[in-house]
Amino acid sequence: MNEHPSLKNRAEGKFHQATGKIKEVTGRLIGNKELEYEGKKEKLLGKIQDKVGKTEDTLGL
Repeated sequence: MNEHPSLKNRAEGKFHQATGKIKEVTGRLIGNKELEYEGKKEKLLGKIQDKVGKTEDTLGL
């Protein structure tokens, strides 16, 4: 059974948002700016991937 691409994008996007937030907060707490910025980047990319999935849903792809 194949998973619908839009659902996959949305699920992966939410996952990356969550892991990015964890990295961001952890980096901030331990004073690791590199980890904090890596988390912010991953969170942003997750938001973009989620939007791609939503757009695919809207367009019926």
